[in-house]
Amino acid sequence: MIYSQKLQKYLTSLSLSVVLIADLVITQKAHPVFAQTVNLSIGNAVTFSCNDSEATIKTKNGPKVKNGNTTIYIGYQQVSSNNKNPVTIRFNNGIKTWCRSDYETTNDDGTGYGLYWDGNNVLYGIYSSTGSQTGNDFRRFATGRWLSSYGSGGGPKVAVIARINPANGEVNYATFLSAKKPTDGKTNSLVVNNLSWNGTNLTVQATSWWTPRRANTNSMTCSGASPYQYTAVFTSDLTKVNSASANTCS
Repeated sequence: MIYSQKLQKYLTSLSLSVVLIADLVITQKAHPVFAQTVNLSIGNAVTFSCNDSEATIKTKNGPKVKNGNTTIYIGYQQVSSNNKNPVTIRFNNGIKTWCRSDYETTNDDGTGYGLYWDGNNVLYGIYSSTGSQTGNDFRRFATGRWLSSYGSGGGPKVAVIARINPANGEVNYATFLSAKKPTDGKTNSLVVNNLSWNGTNLTVQATSWWTPRRANTNSMTCSGASPYQYTAVFTSDLTKVNSASANTCS
């Protein structure tokens, strides 16, 4: 009887230990694992300057890409009451490596709102433009590319996609990406929603207003109401669009 009671106590203690160990394992597995790589980030543009710390910029919750201890942020600097200039900055372990606020310094109300980075040498930035103004803007990087300028008109917000050297922030080349009104040829709005890279081509998914452009840059023929979901597949150097498509458009 004494032996039986001791055995029962031992089995009860053993069962409790197993439960505690199981709970511990479950608790440990439940802890979130924080990713060290963020390849793509597109969102609302936030304001900061090259003089801001990473801690300050991080609190803005703007678009950023990350690989290990390196993070690149994109946004804009409010340079006057009615003018913004895009800003892109890189930090390594919280220390600023480079900051570029000179891509567009005209009266164009430009911002930065997206980044794609493969963690190595492929870095693309997404910027906005509302028209061509006198001075330095993305046109100097877009010569010979798919669209070399904002185009005619002004006001509608279009996209600029720039290939950037992640080591120093220099723009290698860029292209404008916009819609084109078939009636008067003036530029219309386009916003980039997604970028993907397969090692050869850059696929851009965007929302395009009336009307999206064909691969040859001419206006598509569309039915139904604007805006349209638009996809363009670029060569890596942004000189050519291999294919362009949009819902209810041809």
